[in-house]
Amino acid sequence: MAATDMPEEGELVLATVKKIMPYGAFCTLDEYGNREAFVHISEVAPRWIKNIHEFLHEGQRLVAKVFKLVAEKNQIDLTLKGVSESEKKAKMEDSRRTRRSDKLFEVALKIAKSTKSEELVARAALAAKFGGIGEAFEALGEQGEAALAGVKIEKGLAKALSEVASKSAKKSRAEITWTLSLTAYTANGVEDIKKILSSVKGPPDTQLTLHYLGAPHYQIKAVAEDFKHAEKALETVTESIAATAKQLGAHLEIEKSED
Repeated sequence: MAATDMPEEGELVLATVKKIMPYGAFCTLDEYGNREAFVHISEVAPRWIKNIHEFLHEGQRLVAKVFKLVAEKNQIDLTLKGVSESEKKAKMEDSRRTRRSDKLFEVALKIAKSTKSEELVARAALAAKFGGIGEAFEALGEQGEAALAGVKIEKGLAKALSEVASKSAKKSRAEITWTLSLTAYTANGVEDIKKILSSVKGPPDTQLTLHYLGAPHYQIKAVAEDFKHAEKALETVTESIAATAKQLGAHLEIEKSED
């Protein structure tokens, strides 16, 4: 993104707290050239707060939502209320993937000894075909240099991008862990619990593992290409576990990690 760009109302943004006042905090937008934005104390938490320092500190990185934008005044107001944990994690994961892809692109530029002009042409061409550098590396990782067919990039850079992708560009993997508390009160309680947990099976694109923590607690972990897929897999699996537990008269509680 260019530093002159502005976010849109309702958009999730990454913000860094720079100065805290009794009535709110001034932040800079990491993805928009460090443009200044403001979050009022009333938008920090869903309840009334007396001391803003209990929630924010200088240098803190936040996922916020743009709720008011006055472009002609360069006014950007943010809110932290209503931003779900899944939105926060997905946004942070997307940021991490973007930073990693940018580093890989820089490595390819050095290998090919590309000029600034060749770099700019390549960035524009990759964005036009794939939507961004990250998506381009994913395609290169899967298809090799064939992914660049029809893309006008200097040959040396195209080869370097393919080589870097084959060695380093792997699909991002997101990991989520939830804790289950499963209790059976029947005479065959142990067997019932084994039956309930033996049905745990995730979708093909997700790796699921189950660990015994000590009665009645179990840990279930999902690893997928991104946070949304991992969270969806856990939701589907725990719904199935809950249904089976109900049939067998067992009690299930789920603690969703906020890490």
